[in-house]
Amino acid sequence: MHGGFRFTLFLIAGFFVWTHASGYMCQSLGGRQSALLLVLNAGVPKLSKCVRQDNSSVESDHMSSSLPALCVIDHRHSDDVEPALRREAWREVAHWQVEFIPSPDVPLNADMHMLRSSSAIFGSTRSSAYDMRTGFHRAEPLEELVVISLIEAGDLRLNAAPGEPQHMETGSLGLFMPRLKGHYRWSHNARQAFIDLPRREVLAAMGKEPGNFDLSHSALAPMVSSQLAHLARLARRPGQVDTVEQAGLLDVTRSLTLLALRNLGREGEHPSTPDPHGSLQDHLHRGRHAAAMQFMQREAHRHDLDAAAIANGTGCSRTRLYEAFAFQDQTVMGELREIRLQLARELLEQTQRLNVGALAWRCGFASAPNFAKLFRARFGLSPSEWYRRT
Repeated sequence: MHGGFRFTLFLIAGFFVWTHASGYMCQSLGGRQSALLLVLNAGVPKLSKCVRQDNSSVESDHMSSSLPALCVIDHRHSDDVEPALRREAWREVAHWQVEFIPSPDVPLNADMHMLRSSSAIFGSTRSSAYDMRTGFHRAEPLEELVVISLIEAGDLRLNAAPGEPQHMETGSLGLFMPRLKGHYRWSHNARQAFIDLPRREVLAAMGKEPGNFDLSHSALAPMVSSQLAHLARLARRPGQVDTVEQAGLLDVTRSLTLLALRNLGREGEHPSTPDPHGSLQDHLHRGRHAAAMQFMQREAHRHDLDAAAIANGTGCSRTRLYEAFAFQDQTVMGELREIRLQLARELLEQTQRLNVGALAWRCGFASAPNFAKLFRARFGLSPSEWYRRT
C-alpha cells in the first residue's frame, strides 16, 4: 500500500470485481512486479484520459471537466509468466477472491483486456477450461460489486439455486452476485464481456436486492449485449479509438446497463430505492440516450418512426425520452434527422447509380424534395452534387 490509499482488484467466475477508496496497488506475479496506478478523487475535476498498462507504453490525453474520469487500460496473458508459476500467478491476477480450478485436461491459457475507471470496470476475457467456486472471501472487499456478463463464446454451467440460471450459452446475458455460493464451469476457450458495478448502484436502479438473473430476455438486453460486445472488440484491438473515447464508451456502457437494470426492476414492480446524491438520474438519462440512439440507428429507415415509437423501443415514456435528450442539449427528432442524413451521405459515396427518390425513401424520408433541401442545408451540396463529387 502507498500513501494510505487502497485499491483492490479481483476476478469472480472470470468476472473482474473491484473496490476502491482512491488507490495505488503493487501486485507480485511470481517475482515480477506490475504497478497499477489509479488516482481516484471525487473532489477534483474529472479527467478525460486513460492510462495504458500493457508493459510497453503509457498514453494520456488532455483534461476536461465534461468527460469521464481517469481510467486504465490493461492487457494480460497467462503466458507472461513461466509455466511453473502460471497457475498461482493467474489466480492472483484474475481469480483473487474465488477458488480457481483449471482443467487438468488442457494447459492453462488465458488472456484479459480491461478498462477500469473510478466508477466501473469493463473486461473481455478468454480462458482454457476451468471450474471455480464462489461464496467466500479470501480477502474482504471494501465494496461489494455485481457482475453483468455477456457470454461471447462457449458456455457456462452453474450449480445454481432453483429459479436461477443453470446454463448459459453463447449470446446469453446474465447478472451475478459473487458473494452467493456457486460452482461455475466454463467451457474451453469460453469468452465473455462484462461490466462490474457497485451493489449499491444496482440496488438503487432495480429497487430490490440483486441476485443471479438471466437477463437475456429483458427488454433492453439486446442493447446492453451490443454495447458490451462492441466495447470488447475495441478493447481487444487497441488503437482503433483514442483513450478519451475509450473512457466515454465505458461511461455510456455503465449508464446503459443501469438503465436496463432499472427497467428490469420496474418489470417486477419493485419500487425504486431513493438516490440521495441524484447521480443515478444522470446515468439513467445517459442510458436512455444511448439506448435511443442505438434504436434510431437500427430503425432509421422506418417512415413511421416518431418519438412515441422511439420511446417504446427504448423502454421508457416520451417524457423520459425528451428529458434524456435535453440532458445532452439535443432533440429527439433532430438527432434522428442527423442519423438519416449521415446514412444518406454514406450511401451516396457507395452507390453506383444515383436515384435521389429511392435514396430518400431508403433513409426514412418520405419526401424526396424535402430530403434534398435538408441534405443541402446540412452538407452544403445537393445529393446529386455530392454524388458527382465523390
